Amino acid sequence: MVDTTYQVRGMTCGHCVSAVSAEVGAIAGVRDVQVDLATGRVTVTSEQPVAVESVRAAVDEAGYDLVEA
Repeated sequence: MVDTTYQVRGMTCGHCVSAVSAEVGAIAGVRDVQVDLATGRVTVTSEQPVAVESVRAAVDEAGYDLVEA
């Protein structure tokens, strides 16, 4: 398993956490998504490294911005 942490901007509440978790969790190979609302950090556990473009697209679909990978 691979853990990768991303920084996401714009999350302000539990709904934000749920939206990001659902979209990122739908990426093929992703096994777990942990979101720290206070820091904006999103940790993705996957079978193999996930392309940052896939994570960026999922975060964008949820309505937020991936600010660094």
